[in-house]
Amino acid sequence: MLPQGNRLTKAGDFRRSIRAGRVARTSTVIVHGLLTGAEVQPPRIGMTVNKAVGGSVTRHKVARVIRHVMREALAELPDGSTWVIRALPAAGAVGGNQRIRDDVRAAVDEILRAGP
Repeated sequence: MLPQGNRLTKAGDFRRSIRAGRVARTSTVIVHGLLTGAEVQPPRIGMTVNKAVGGSVTRHKVARVIRHVMREALAELPDGSTWVIRALPAAGAVGGNQRIRDDVRAAVDEILRAGP
């Protein structure tokens, strides 16, 4: 579970991150990162895992993996940034969690390298 201060919960924040942020796509996820924001806030993270990914058990498994990776990455995410991770149907079809972990990490790193 992400700490409450790091959760992105408002629909407007999701929209702003998706529309104005940078995008990195892999085979299992799309990551939207908006690196400019209020520097006094911690980085905030939201995710969407829809029914195209699979049944309830599969969706929750994918969400747990994504949450875990992003919790580990919190220390290196810039303050004030917002992140939206969208799981693609391939995330539910992959055999192991490592592929999802690697894809999320690669997408986040790509956005961080690109900068604001």
